[in-house]
Amino acid sequence: MKAIAYTKPLPIEAEDALVELDLPAPAAPQGRELLVEIRAVSVNPVDAKQRRSVDPGPTPRVLGFDGAGVVRAVGPEAELFRPGDEVFYAGVVNRPGTNAELHLVDERIVGPKPRSLSFAEAASLPLTSITAWEALFDRLQMPQGMPQPRRGVLILGGGGGVASIAIQLARQLTGTNVLASAGRAETRAWCEQLGAHHVLDHTGDIATQVKIMGLSIPYIFGINRTEAHWPAICAVLAPFGLVCVIDQTGPLDLSKLRPKSGGLVFEGMFTRALFQTPDMIGQHRLLAEVSRLVDAGVLRHTATEHLGRITAANLRRGHALVESGALRGKAVLEGF
Repeated sequence: MKAIAYTKPLPIEAEDALVELDLPAPAAPQGRELLVEIRAVSVNPVDAKQRRSVDPGPTPRVLGFDGAGVVRAVGPEAELFRPGDEVFYAGVVNRPGTNAELHLVDERIVGPKPRSLSFAEAASLPLTSITAWEALFDRLQMPQGMPQPRRGVLILGGGGGVASIAIQLARQLTGTNVLASAGRAETRAWCEQLGAHHVLDHTGDIATQVKIMGLSIPYIFGINRTEAHWPAICAVLAPFGLVCVIDQTGPLDLSKLRPKSGGLVFEGMFTRALFQTPDMIGQHRLLAEVSRLVDAGVLRHTATEHLGRITAANLRRGHALVESGALRGKAVLEGF
């Protein structure tokens, strides 16, 4: 089968940073696995981070943590899908990725593809939807459907893929004021289109901008540059509030949270699959709900760049876009 892989960590400018290979097709699905024919993928920061920094060793590694396609075979214990079903999902970091014609995945982290979307549009959604949903509703414990007119959620880094879903979920499913941050005019407009009530300039004084609004901020979702934003995060967080972050690249002074009895939690959307948690099927249910909301017109896909077919050259373009920090929404590729 055709696949795109990397053989050693290289900068994306290197011509062989990603290479096209002909690999053996996966074995027949076992247990609750599905064998999926991949029709479309998208590029996420985790793809670029792993390509830059994780040595694959002697075996080329296939990346790709978003996929949309058609089920071709199911394992003997599969209960949720049958051959011919259209699906979308985000895979897991300790298995081969979706940048290949065929892919094995546990059905408990797979959702039914939204009927109203193309495969490319659907591929923009799984990883970011799972991350945003778990961050807002599981980690930050934001209540759904409850009016909170004087409270707000602050989503830092509003132009990226995860924020593009988080803004929509917070606006559509909660009664909380949605504050997003952006640094450029185009990302500011993007956040407003997605439903943010207020868009802050994260190149300026975030704490002062929030103070002017007179809102209590018990929920903060720090998607990137956590260390740079940490003083502002601690300054605007309401007493007993929670901060959720995806990752960090340096130390954080947690003592700044102590006066407010604040809490810090991490969101890792691969955790359920990596540790085979008892609630692993929760990601199937989450994606099924996202699919329903998309088809109902409540949520929109976030594909903003269609890079063409799934080739090494086009995937290099996708990685470069992600690494530039200037990408709004998601970059998608379709077909081999």
